[in-house]
Amino acid sequence: MIAETLEKTELKSTEKFVLPKIAPATNEDVIAYLRRSHKIAEFAASAERDALVLGMCQQFGITISDEELQAAGDAFRQEHKLLGASETLAWLQEQRITVEDWSGGIRVELLTKKLKEHLFGDAVDAHYISNRSDYKRLALSQILVRDLTDALKVAHALREENTSFCALALEYSKGKQSKENGGFVGICFIAKLMPEIAQAISEASEGEVIGPIQTKLGYHIVRVEKWFPAELNQSVREEILESLFQVWLQEQINPDRQ
Repeated sequence: MIAETLEKTELKSTEKFVLPKIAPATNEDVIAYLRRSHKIAEFAASAERDALVLGMCQQFGITISDEELQAAGDAFRQEHKLLGASETLAWLQEQRITVEDWSGGIRVELLTKKLKEHLFGDAVDAHYISNRSDYKRLALSQILVRDLTDALKVAHALREENTSFCALALEYSKGKQSKENGGFVGICFIAKLMPEIAQAISEASEGEVIGPIQTKLGYHIVRVEKWFPAELNQSVREEILESLFQVWLQEQINPDRQ
C-alpha cells in the first residue's frame, strides 16, 4: 500500500514538473550570454582584429581570388572530413552558420596570411638570425605534480631506480596532456616554454631528467627526448611571421600602451 502511494506520488511529481522545450538560441541570446559570462571582451577583440585586417588589406590592395578561396574551402572540407554536400550542410547547420559565414571566415584567414607576408616577409631572415636560439626545437616529456614531496619522489624514482617515465606520468602527473600521453608533451620551440623550464633545460642532454622545476602550475620533472637543430624551415618561418604580426597587432589596437 505504501509502495503504491509512493509510486503515484512520483508519477504526479513527474507530470507536474515537465521541462519546457528549449528553443534554439537567437543571436541576441548568444550576445546576452557572452555579456553575462564576461566573455564579450574576448570576442570583441577578435572582431576588432578581423576588422583591422580587412581594412589594412583594402588599403594595401591585398585580395583573394576565387581560385584561392575554392582551394582553401576544399582543404577545409578534407581536414574536417566534410567530403560531400550533405556532410557540409549538416556541419553548417550544427555550427548555426550559412555558407556565406563559412566562406567569409576562410577569406579572412587567407587575407591574414597575405597581410603577414606583406608586412613582415622581408624581415623574417634578419629576425631569425638575431633570435636563432629562440627557434631551437625539442621533443619533451614532463610530469607535473602539485606537491614538492611527490615531485622529489618522482625525480628520485627516475634517477636512482630507473622507473618508467611513462608509468610515473600515468600515476602522478596532473597535466592532462602529459598524463594521457605517458608524459610526452610533444615537439615545441624552447622559446614557447615557461621561462623557468626553458632556462633549466637550455643546456640539458638528450635523455637527461631535470627538476623538480617550480612554476606557478606546480613542480615539473622533465626529460629532453631529442634536440632538433635550429633551421629556417617553413614552420619556423610561419612562427616568426605570427610572432611579428602579434606584436604589430597589439601596437595597432593598443597604441597608448606602447
